[in-house]
Amino acid sequence: MTTRPRILTGDTPTGPLHLGHYVGSVRRRVELQDTYDCYFIVANMHAYTTRADKPAEIRTHALEIVRDYLAMGIDPARSTIFLQTEVPAIAELTYFFAMLLPFNRVMRNPTLKDEIQVKGLGETYCFGFPLYAVGQTADILAFRAHAVPVGEDQIPHIELTREVARRFNQMYCGVSDQADDDDHESLGGVFAVPRADVGAVGRLVGTDGVNKMSKSLNNAIFITDTPKQVKKKLGKLYTGRQSPTEPGDTSNALFDYVRTFIPDADRVRELETAYATGADIGDGHIKVEVAEAISALLAPMQERRARYEGDDDAILDILRDGCRRANECAEETLALAKKAAHLHFFDRSLSYR
Repeated sequence: MTTRPRILTGDTPTGPLHLGHYVGSVRRRVELQDTYDCYFIVANMHAYTTRADKPAEIRTHALEIVRDYLAMGIDPARSTIFLQTEVPAIAELTYFFAMLLPFNRVMRNPTLKDEIQVKGLGETYCFGFPLYAVGQTADILAFRAHAVPVGEDQIPHIELTREVARRFNQMYCGVSDQADDDDHESLGGVFAVPRADVGAVGRLVGTDGVNKMSKSLNNAIFITDTPKQVKKKLGKLYTGRQSPTEPGDTSNALFDYVRTFIPDADRVRELETAYATGADIGDGHIKVEVAEAISALLAPMQERRARYEGDDDAILDILRDGCRRANECAEETLALAKKAAHLHFFDRSLSYR
């Protein structure tokens, strides 16, 4: 453990990571590896909230996410990658934090409500589904994180986490309810009040041009996609523009991709000007240029990922070491929290074989 500020973020293993994950959060994680103490969680228990009948698939996806992390540039020598289910302090803190949050407050979380609607769960979701919103607060606070790199849709989860941190510190550590969020630790609070760290692209629209990029909506570009697949997927992006000589609206989804993936700022401005004035430049031409830029971005990721393809032992070694380091931090946090709440009776330690 270091004296640097700490971040915690991660992903639920529901399938392969895509470009939305990369530009929304993972790219930011890579940037922070040298300035923050980084913990990246594979939230495999959260996957059971909707897929408890597919345990083997969840296990496979958990390992694949680690391959995607490595491909995107996360370095296990500089960051801690670990499995949620191998850090028991998280489950204990989840149960504890559930006592600090009114049920109605959890259910008002807009991200939770949106997921219930998008996934068509109706009233059939398990009790663990709303509980996972509490679990996310434990994921973060178990590591006393100062910041959480997320997409903008996850901000409500961070706000819930901030509420829990404040409430715990005020109730059990004597921190004033008038204290500034940044001062909670220095005033004796166990937990920092973490902030959301939203990347430059908080939400990447999918190739349908409407919804957020998502595997379940079949509108995602994956980091394993070939240049041919990327070009085909972008070809489906609809803008509504009828002619290359018709002035176009550069606030559309296509130009979100232009600004996100074409690295040359001068070229971006050139395309925006030509498109907005109807200077005989077609959507198809721009899509091809964007597709080439995306494929150039993906090429080194695919090369790094190929080194770990089929080698589960290497992935498990990374996770074993990461879980060991994660437990050192989380067990310390749990001990501090239990002492503050008068729940501590004995010391304990964990080990991995």
